[in-house]
This record gives sequence, C-alpha cells and structure tokens, in this order.
Amino acid sequence: MTAMEDGSVVLGDLTLHYVECRGRADQPWVIFCHGFPGLAYSWRHQLPAIASAGFNAVAFDQRGYGRSSRPTDPALYDSEHTVGDVLGLMDHLGLARAVLVGHDFGAAQVYNVAVRHPDRVMAVAGVACPYDFDLAGRGGAGANPPPGTEYPRAFARPDKAPSACFAEVAAQHFYHMHYYQQPERPERELARDPRLFLTRLFWALCADGHLLDWTRFSTEGNSYLDVLADPSIPLPWPWMTEQDMQTYVDEFTRCAPGLEFIGGINSYRVADRNWEIGRKWADARVTPPSLFIAGSKDPVLQMIGDDALAVLAQRSSDLRGIELIPQAGHFVQQEQPDAFNRALLRFLDTLTAGT
Repeated sequence: MTAMEDGSVVLGDLTLHYVECRGRADQPWVIFCHGFPGLAYSWRHQLPAIASAGFNAVAFDQRGYGRSSRPTDPALYDSEHTVGDVLGLMDHLGLARAVLVGHDFGAAQVYNVAVRHPDRVMAVAGVACPYDFDLAGRGGAGANPPPGTEYPRAFARPDKAPSACFAEVAAQHFYHMHYYQQPERPERELARDPRLFLTRLFWALCADGHLLDWTRFSTEGNSYLDVLADPSIPLPWPWMTEQDMQTYVDEFTRCAPGLEFIGGINSYRVADRNWEIGRKWADARVTPPSLFIAGSKDPVLQMIGDDALAVLAQRSSDLRGIELIPQAGHFVQQEQPDAFNRALLRFLDTLTAGT
C-alpha cells in the first residue's frame, strides 16, 4: 500500500491539516474535499488506490473539522473562504492545476472552484450533491429566471433565500437545515453525546438508514438527535468498523466543548450568504471535464428533485459520466469504495489518455 503522510498548511490565521499519498511525479494531483460529517479520513479508501494507479492524492480536514483550525464566526465558512482553502492548499503544494473531488459540502466547494477559477481546475468530480443543487444553489435556474416560474423543490431555488425555504419546510416537520440556523442550540445539544450523534447520523444517511423519517417529527420540542433513529444493527457495519467510528469521534472531539461540529453547523448557517455571493456566477457552466457520482440510495437525491441530474448535464460543458452506485447511500465512497474507485479511475484515465 502507498504510504500516507500528514502535513499542514497555514493560510493566514487558519491551519489546515492534510494527508497525502504520492504516486508518480509526472501525473496529476487529485484533491479530495469532504462534507459533513466527514474528515480527510473519509477518503481513506481512495488515497492509496488513486496513488497506486500513479496519481498523486491529497485530502484535508476542512476548516472547522478534525485537526484543522475551528473558527467560530459563521462568516468565515462562506464560499469565498472555502474556495480560498482549496487554492491555498494548491499553492502550498506548488500546483498550477489539479483534479478536484468533493462530497456533500465539498461538492459545492469544488464546483465553486471550477466555476470561479477554471484555469486552476484540470477536472472536477462532484459526489452526492449535483452542481447548483447545494443549499445555496439555484437549481440551474440562473440569476434572472422568468417571473412566475414555479420551483417544485424545498431549496436550491432562485426566488427565495435558503433560510426562508428551510423555515417553510420546518413549519410542516423537523428539518435539519432549519435546526442549524439557530444560534448556540445545535452546538450545545450535539456536544452532549458526540458519539451517539455521529453513529445515528452515519446510519441514517447510509443505504440502510431512514433519514427522511424526520417527517414524522414536529420542529417544536425536538433536536436533531431526537429524530435520528438508533442503527438497526450494532457496529461493526459492513462499511464501518468500530475503529473507524472511534477515529471519527476522536477527531471531532479534539476541541473545546461546543466546537465538535462547528464546521458543519456554520456551513449551514452561511447558506443565505453563499446564495448572495453565488448570484454573480448563477449563469455559469461547469467547463472543465466533469464526473458525478452518488449512491443509488442517497437520501439527498430524494430531497433535491427529479430534475437535478438532467440540469447537471445541461449546465456541464464536458460531463463524462453520471455514476449511480447500487447499494450505497450518502457515503458512497465509504459504503462501496471499490465501485467508487473504479468509476473515479475510469474518469481520471480519460484525462491522461494519449499522454
């Protein structure tokens, strides 16, 4: 197995921890960006596999996670800052261009880099969340859609700020995106039992879980932990060992109380800010070669609307594949790592064919 090495980069007041696996010096670099809940560790099955194929691979703990700095101001988690994190890591590694792979919040992040700095992106792969269907997206409708257009989705709309969309859903039943908008409460409640929260959340989002059962719970009087069921089977699961879970718990809790999940919480809180920032690029297409991968049982695909993948294709200039991997939920790269790696390597091979 190719060795994994830790490193860090200082970007102003922020320090980012990363893990790299080097392949051949003449081959491209692939940067992996995780979402919530996630870490550089979430790409543990990808880094050695990609490096063994000759590519150079690096994954980092996003700001607010693991061994990276955890600023508390939500504004420091907006898309301008997270795009800057990727570019800063690239500069640190001496990379003019790189292939970007992002999952969940990381998918929005890498699409933002591809749209705003296409000269720095050799190719981009979104995982779980299609382009422009993140919390602050517009669902492909652009900056100035025709008046009177109706949008049959809960969020990723051009006509309404994300927080207003979240509040409408929360008026009907519990909705995590609305829950996270509250100051201090999520930090306080989720810090009471980080292991229980992580265990329930990982299970709810996987192929065997039932995240959307939250529709049976009202917003009033319930926390996120209250609406997440205990797993149907105890650890170890087919895709997560006891040690994997312990690593997540250890890395999320290496901080002062209340900051365990600050990276994820604040990423939800800046949805309105990112929606406004994104207006400038709302009509942009993803121009670098691209790939989209998701688990066929990912609840996110159920939440974002039936047209999301068609819109993704329309807004991508060089989409080389949409891969829906069977028997995988939200954490497709961990639940079905071999299938995920095959799909990603096929895509990477198209970039280097003939070189």
